Amino acid sequence: MFNALVLNQEEKRTIANIEQIELAQLPEGDVVVDVDYSSLNYKDGLAITGKGKIIRNFPMVPGIDLAGTVSSSEDARYQVGDKVVLTGWGVGENHWGGMAQKARLKGDWLVPMPKAMDSKKSMMVGTAGFTAMLCVQALLDADVKPDSGEILVTGASGGVGSVAVSLLSQLGYQVAAVTGRVEQNGPLLKKLGAARIIDRSEFEEPARPLEKQIWAGAVDTVGSKVLGKVLAQMDYNSAVAACGLAGGFDLPTTVMPFILRNVRLQGVDSVSCPLEKRIAAWEKLGELLPESYFEQACTEVELKDAPKYAEDITNGQVTGRVVIKL
Repeated sequence: MFNALVLNQEEKRTIANIEQIELAQLPEGDVVVDVDYSSLNYKDGLAITGKGKIIRNFPMVPGIDLAGTVSSSEDARYQVGDKVVLTGWGVGENHWGGMAQKARLKGDWLVPMPKAMDSKKSMMVGTAGFTAMLCVQALLDADVKPDSGEILVTGASGGVGSVAVSLLSQLGYQVAAVTGRVEQNGPLLKKLGAARIIDRSEFEEPARPLEKQIWAGAVDTVGSKVLGKVLAQMDYNSAVAACGLAGGFDLPTTVMPFILRNVRLQGVDSVSCPLEKRIAAWEKLGELLPESYFEQACTEVELKDAPKYAEDITNGQVTGRVVIKL
């Protein structure tokens, strides 16, 4: 028997309780992992609180990220004792996830632990950091270079944004970081490598079809009118990597930035990212992230505290990463 945070639905309300479950109750898979750490992402917050329709089948163990040690394997690529990381693939949404002391998973979903990381560090990165790496790679693929100009990161104090700031800074880019809490988050963002901090309120006014050209590239985690404003301010031949909808899933924009300024809007999905690209991104994260990233605000909590922090993260009251020790 081992502990798991189990979500059930009662009268259309999501109820989260810690339950003792047996190995036989875990869903199908060919690798069993003893989970060391999971992490709490915005999507996990929506799932646990029931504020978002993330989970459709109950009971469910949430946790879209996990890191731990292989305890049994029918997959030749993984041996007992191997350290592994998992993000995405619908785990914690439609397959029991990381907020349990054990998880049974498909070997195809796993990535070997990067050399420069351990379980806790990998969960400080988690889906958020992995997504940030894919966003940065999208800008590199679009030929946005450090000398092209300034790079904007929206939602910079969140999980994806903070890693994007750090990665871009390490690669030599000038980063402008947007946050709704400048006084509170400014010093941390500067420490992560932001050259300047911008108040989110500057991006909440409706955008004209085209505004002054400012940004050579952008990583947007917010969507909605913020992304609309960003697109209107992009340089000629620039690129935006869009990966989030913290501000809403609508997009008030026009075709003008695309057809008059040659702006590229690149969507970034980390859930179904192919394995080869996934492994490369994790190795690059291990190489690029400085020790200062791992010294930033990180709250380590126990499984029993996950529902409280889930509520906080959906209310925008969490700074830095939350990792869950199993």
